[in-house]
Amino acid sequence: GLLSVIQKLKGSPEQELRIVLLGLDNAGKTTLLKRLASEEVSTITPTQGFNIKSVHSHGLKLNVWDIGGQRSIRPYWKKYLGSTDLLIYVIDSADQKRFEETGQELAELTEDESLTGVPLLVFANKQDLVTAAPAAEIAEGLSLHTYRDREWQIQACSALSGEGVQVAMGSCGLCRAGRGPKGLCSHPSSLQDGMNWISSQIMNRKK
Repeated sequence: GLLSVIQKLKGSPEQELRIVLLGLDNAGKTTLLKRLASEEVSTITPTQGFNIKSVHSHGLKLNVWDIGGQRSIRPYWKKYLGSTDLLIYVIDSADQKRFEETGQELAELTEDESLTGVPLLVFANKQDLVTAAPAAEIAEGLSLHTYRDREWQIQACSALSGEGVQVAMGSCGLCRAGRGPKGLCSHPSSLQDGMNWISSQIMNRKK
C-alpha cells in the first residue's frame, strides 16, 4: 500500500519523518511529546533548549523535536525547521490572553520558506480545563481557513489526561470524506487514520 511506496522512495525498510513540535511556553508541548511516546507525565519541567524523541508506529519512525517556547528561545526556532515533514503547533486553549501572541508566532512560522507546503497539525490543548476555548473557535481566531498552501488540522486534546492525543495525528474519516468541517477533527478517529494522513501528505509533497 501507501507505506510500501514511501519506503521505496526513501530506500529504507522504515519511513522516518521529522516532526517539529512548537508553541508558546506552558502550552503543554513536552507533556504532549511524552504522551505520544507513552511515557509518564506526572513530572514535567520547562524545556530550556530542546527534547527529541523517536516514536515508532505502523512502520513509521517519527523523530519529534520539542523546542522550548520561551520568548528568548523563539528566535532560534527557525534553525530547526529544515527538512521538516510535519509541523505540530500546541496552544493552551485556556490561556485566552495569549491567543493573539500565539497566533502571530504561528503566522510567522508558516511564512518561513523551510515550511512551504509542510502539513500543519494544531493541538488545542488543555481541554480538560473549564476555561478552555473550543477548537473551532481557536481555528477561527487563527484564521486557519486562509491557509491555502498546505493541509492543516486542528484537534482538541488534553495532553495531561491523554484524551485526543493518540488519535489526532491527522484527519478523521468524516472530515476526509467532506462530511465534517474542513480541517476540524471533532469525530472519533484512530492512530492508523492519522498515520495514513501523515503518509499521504508526505507522498503528495514528493510528487
